[in-house]
Amino acid sequence: MTIRVKLDQVLLDRRMSLTELGDRVGITLANLSILKTGKAKAIRFSTLEALCKELDCQPGDILIWEDEEDELNDSDEEGQRTAAE
Repeated sequence: MTIRVKLDQVLLDRRMSLTELGDRVGITLANLSILKTGKAKAIRFSTLEALCKELDCQPGDILIWEDEEDELNDSDEEGQRTAAE
């Protein structure tokens, strides 16, 4: 089971930079980058709340749960397509 962060997509949809978001919510660019790249191990509810408030979205717009088994199947299918080409 994997939680994936879709912050980059939400920012793109709102035409906002990571720097601008950081300035608006008071989070360092380094911490936002860690979150955006999926390297964060946890997120405080207060941080998630600040992000959602500024981006006018729900937590589910930023975070998505994916079953690791589904991810493995997707990778296998991509490998098979690449091999066939």
